[in-house]
Amino acid sequence: MPSQLTDRLNHLRETLRDQDPSLVAARSASSWLTLGPDRGELRIPFWDDACILPFPELTACNSHGEPLSDFQQALLLYYLVTADGAPLTGRWLSFADLPGGRMYNAAFQGYSGDEIAKKFGSGLGAFKSACAKAGGRFVEIGSASFVFQALPRVPLMATYWLGDEDFPSSCKILFDESASHYLPIDACAILGSTLTRRLIRS
Repeated sequence: MPSQLTDRLNHLRETLRDQDPSLVAARSASSWLTLGPDRGELRIPFWDDACILPFPELTACNSHGEPLSDFQQALLLYYLVTADGAPLTGRWLSFADLPGGRMYNAAFQGYSGDEIAKKFGSGLGAFKSACAKAGGRFVEIGSASFVFQALPRVPLMATYWLGDEDFPSSCKILFDESASHYLPIDACAILGSTLTRRLIRS
């Protein structure tokens, strides 16, 4: 693991250890289980699994007890450190419209929405099927849209516009307006990339 990521993980864990875990759980819509003096577990839904972070170690594992990857560890720790309990707004923003997102939007669109559109093209049925298999909830926006619950208070939407002879099909990954209350912009980018891979695999 690169030392920069190691240092970041260590810093995030130290930051969390200085906070009341029950308040962290309340702000992030996670759950806190007390196991003894200064010991317990934070439990967080993450995509379609339930992850456990023992306190004070704060090294996450999945529901089968297997450690998460370093990037997944970082996402969960960023989420817990950043979460401030802000309510979801129901207003969907592009990556460019998130704080700090405009500078990186072209790159983000290239490895997220553009990759999805390249994979499915005019196959709207295949897109719908992949989204359903990946746990998406259908909403009537564009030609087809699906909402995915990546973290308890971080939903993402994949919105597809079917092309014609003049315009190719296109797709965008959208975020609730409150996303910056729960993750920094680089972590939002990782979630969007993760959703893209999940859809393409499906």
